[in-house]
Amino acid sequence: MTKRNTQQRRRSIIELLNAQGEVNVDQLASEFATSEVTIRKDLAELEKAGLLFRRYGGAVPLPQELNAQAVAISPVKLAIAKEAAKLIRDHNRIIIDYGSTTLGLIPELAQRRGLVVMTNSLQLANAIHELEQEPTLLMTGGTWDPHSESFQGLVAEQVLRSYDFDQLFIGADGIDLSRGTTTFNELVGLSRVMAEVSREVIVMLESDKIGRRIPNLELPWSQVSAVVTDNRLPKEAVATIETHGVKVYLADVQ
Repeated sequence: MTKRNTQQRRRSIIELLNAQGEVNVDQLASEFATSEVTIRKDLAELEKAGLLFRRYGGAVPLPQELNAQAVAISPVKLAIAKEAAKLIRDHNRIIIDYGSTTLGLIPELAQRRGLVVMTNSLQLANAIHELEQEPTLLMTGGTWDPHSESFQGLVAEQVLRSYDFDQLFIGADGIDLSRGTTTFNELVGLSRVMAEVSREVIVMLESDKIGRRIPNLELPWSQVSAVVTDNRLPKEAVATIETHGVKVYLADVQ
């Protein structure tokens, strides 16, 4: 195989990944009529180049936090954030996990008094710092994970366990209607500790992510208090989620 053909194949792998949301080694070996060893080498090189994230015998896109100053948050995510913010009361102690949907919460915090906010995201912390009436801000610290652009690990977990919180606001890559929230990220330990130390766990995500089956279970339904999504979610899915004792809030979007 020439270098030119190798580069063409790798470009095609990225195109498939962008189209499908994930790829696996078996599929790619069949698609390009080559060995699994060759495909694994391709994925390793593409990961080194910062173009994907190897997982589960294949690859997924890099989970990248949106930059609030450079990239506009989608109207649907903003509507979900506004709906979720209605659940925050003055003087609440809250955790906001990293993510583009949770980032939309930050401007809404200016409407509340006496908040204490902990986050594992530098981007969220910087956005909070820009508020005119800045809440008391806490950071988890820990080990920096470049894939999620957040702090993770045992140190972060220990810091969280030294506090207690009223609410956790967290995103999700998907929801398995029978199991709970799911994620492409294998680093789920901190999310579970966040849920353990919070009286309410509010999951924020777009309706088209609900029903997606992703291998990593992040939070089982027993740890989730509410799901905030948009009004495109079918009534049947709302009913199924509510059978788990989880409240569903629907943001009004066109």
